[in-house]
Amino acid sequence: MAATHLTVCEHCDSVHQHLLLRDGETALCQRCGAELYHSRRLDLNRMLALTLTALIVFIIANLYPIADIELQGRSNSARLWDAILLTYDSDVRPIAIIAAASAFFLPLAQILLFLYVLVPLRAGFVPREFALVMRVLRLAQPWSMVEVFLIGTLVSIVKLHGYAGVTLEPGLWGFAVLTLLQALLENYHLHELWDYADEIGRSQRVSEQAT
Repeated sequence: MAATHLTVCEHCDSVHQHLLLRDGETALCQRCGAELYHSRRLDLNRMLALTLTALIVFIIANLYPIADIELQGRSNSARLWDAILLTYDSDVRPIAIIAAASAFFLPLAQILLFLYVLVPLRAGFVPREFALVMRVLRLAQPWSMVEVFLIGTLVSIVKLHGYAGVTLEPGLWGFAVLTLLQALLENYHLHELWDYADEIGRSQRVSEQAT
């Protein structure tokens, strides 16, 4: 197996030589034992389809109400931004800002950055600022917390159900599906995109030399 470039462990930041693996092999960090990468071939079509689906579901989740609450004959529907603005106006602005960043801005940025990378790679070329976008994706992944928002919302709905009528709306189901799609996307290691970009770059250099 020949070394091609260096790989940094996402858990302990130790640096390793990136080796070409055989089918079924997995590279582990020598310091902490975490998985660095494996031999699975990246399926760009599937990853792009998941990303586009995540964008559509993200739009649905934010356009439609999360829940409809009926109390003493009055009914009120709440969207994500309704809850964020209400929190912001209730003297807990830091929580509102964190919620807006982790449940809206960072998930949206992650989806758009994936599209920025995947569409050109699928077309056979490496996008400009590829390295910068990949570093931003790596930094943003741990802070995209749609699942935390979803759990918090479900807990609140359960507590409200005791003294108010609560009807689940499409927005909540949208966030549930979005959580699943993000988990599937994160199952793809970013190292695989680096490898794919390297392959495209080598092919382009060979073509240029041949002409």
